[in-house]
Amino acid sequence: MSNISNAAVAVEEAPFSMKAIMGPLMAIVVGMIMVILDSTVMNIALPTLMDDFGSTVNTMQWSITAYTLALSAVIPLAGWLTDRFGAKQIFLITIFLFAAGSLLCSFAATPEQLIIYRIIQGVGGGMVQPIGMAIIFKLAPPNKQGAVMGMLGIPMMLGPALGPVLGGYLLEYATWHWIFLINLPIGIIAILVGLKYLPRVERKTVPALDIWGMLLAPIAFATLSYAVSEGGKDWGSTRTLVSLIVGVVALVLFIIVEFRHKQPLLELRVFKSSDFTIGIVTSWLMFMALFGSFLFVPMYMQQVFHYAPLKTGFMILPQVAMTGLFMPIGGKLFDKFGARAVCVVGIAFVTAGMFYMSQIQADSGASYVIIATMIMGVGMGLSMMPVNTHILKAAPRRLVGRVTPLTSAAQQVVVSFAVAGLASYLSTRIADHMAASKGDQAASLVSSFGDTFFIAGCIGAAGALLALLLRKPKVSEDDAASADQVNAPVMMH
Repeated sequence: MSNISNAAVAVEEAPFSMKAIMGPLMAIVVGMIMVILDSTVMNIALPTLMDDFGSTVNTMQWSITAYTLALSAVIPLAGWLTDRFGAKQIFLITIFLFAAGSLLCSFAATPEQLIIYRIIQGVGGGMVQPIGMAIIFKLAPPNKQGAVMGMLGIPMMLGPALGPVLGGYLLEYATWHWIFLINLPIGIIAILVGLKYLPRVERKTVPALDIWGMLLAPIAFATLSYAVSEGGKDWGSTRTLVSLIVGVVALVLFIIVEFRHKQPLLELRVFKSSDFTIGIVTSWLMFMALFGSFLFVPMYMQQVFHYAPLKTGFMILPQVAMTGLFMPIGGKLFDKFGARAVCVVGIAFVTAGMFYMSQIQADSGASYVIIATMIMGVGMGLSMMPVNTHILKAAPRRLVGRVTPLTSAAQQVVVSFAVAGLASYLSTRIADHMAASKGDQAASLVSSFGDTFFIAGCIGAAGALLALLLRKPKVSEDDAASADQVNAPVMMH
């Protein structure tokens, strides 16, 4: 009987082979690598683009801000579109849009054209990761989902590591146009492999689309980002005030619409949980501080140290390495001590690295930057997973499936605010220091970057202090009863 039972189990649970899903997995990994590479390359390319277009950091930062805002606009639509039109079709369309936007970016002749084409890139790039993860999650058997989803971690680790180096190489030995043209062959490969191997997923009946939410969200976030950018120069100007008023009105209307809609674009009801609210605001402050290192450290190395783009790319690798090394450590510490202690320590490392960078001088040398970025990498590795896991655990179980789009979209919005605000502040400080030093450009740049890093450090310090309020989320009986229904979204996140 024992042998018969074992045989039955063996038949019921047929052995799973990675080879069976290698085709669709490759299509999705290639697509994700393309998007992540492009995002990390832009941080290295910004000084080159400023020189080539004869533009300022306050203008060129919109090539990043507009892209992140486009991402935030389409991320919540990924689930609805795949249910309505099919995951395979939407995934291939998003890859095509990203590749087409990349081609247009390579032909941009003005900053304004580049910003518009980056929006097209963002519309495509925003849905590649969530749709790809959903497809693979459904293809993998329940007992192998963890291992299969872990394969999608490859592009997430390779992108930040290879992006700056590849971008630096192309900028130094080719032209900036190639940081976008390189996406074309990658995109074509992803589309061809996807056409052949991606399965056709059955379409589902979908609820009415939240049209008003879809329209009001981009208006609110774009105008508020513009207000933050202009406010760095003059908070009393007509442009700042008008965009601020339009943004606030659109945001209020958006919030009202979302609370009234049965299937809102973003599930704002989760903010009724104080544990969730504290957790997500903590993550926002951390990301705002971190983006100071992602964007302004490469810019400092190229504009003050006069490092070539390729050397700058290699200088960033230690930070990526420390993040990868400490991320599993952060996970183990979270399991043992909870979110509060790990997040406070992790964000404190990020803050310390920022304050250390704020004291940098023109003759500090490469070792100074490497030490600072490694400190920030340790903090990012320790705090990233614990704060994200805490946010999911703090959300009501019945809503957690809709929390992932909210947190992902909100993160992009916060990054856009950080880029706009810090870039505007940097431009203002450069002008002030230039006037005070009577045209000493080198000294003005050093002082201005130091001021900007200090502000980023203050934002990080606020995040570390707020993390002190994190506590183990309470789970109600209703939430516990619905826990089995939300395992997939948690794993996908």
